[in-house]
Amino acid sequence: KRIENTTNRQVTFCKRRNGLLKKAYELSVLCDAEVALIVFSTRGRLYEYANNSVKGTIERYKKACTDTSNSGCITEANSQYYQQESSKLREQIGILQKANRHLMGDGISSMSIKELKQLENRLEKGIGKIRTKKNELLYAEIEYMQKRETDLQKDNMYLRAKITENERAQQHMNMLPGPEYDMMPQFDSRNFLQVNLLEPSHHQYSHQEQTTLQLG
Repeated sequence: KRIENTTNRQVTFCKRRNGLLKKAYELSVLCDAEVALIVFSTRGRLYEYANNSVKGTIERYKKACTDTSNSGCITEANSQYYQQESSKLREQIGILQKANRHLMGDGISSMSIKELKQLENRLEKGIGKIRTKKNELLYAEIEYMQKRETDLQKDNMYLRAKITENERAQQHMNMLPGPEYDMMPQFDSRNFLQVNLLEPSHHQYSHQEQTTLQLG
């Protein structure tokens, strides 16, 4: 609210002016900002502060405003361009969607004979290309399977030859005579036990014979 008393208003103006100038100075020093302050009193007296120059700061301000206006014009022009491009793209998308529905047989009730004939020709051309591509893939698959069959037959013949060779080698080994130790008599554990059983009686007889000789 405006101070009605002239003296009080003048005192308040002086205090607030000094505080404002002090804040402007602190802002320029602490934050390294370019500051320009202009104050006119009710009597028309000028009070100003600028860490560079008031005129230079004002010129910089005018230039910034001009650049902002130009930037706004450029932004508006870009916006209009993008809107036009967006409209064109939406129109093209609509045409493509309509053509796709026609290819699927939908929405053809409103088409003329000429349009239907054109659609039929497009479908026939498309079907021809699809069949050609399908046949190419089938021929390539058949060729690959034939080559694979030939490779498997070669592998099978090789394995059969190896099996035959191994069988012949086994037959040849079976026909060869055995080693000499196969002709030796085999060890009989019963003979070994009989010898062991006879040995104690032999020792006992020898002991009795020695006793008789000593008594005689």
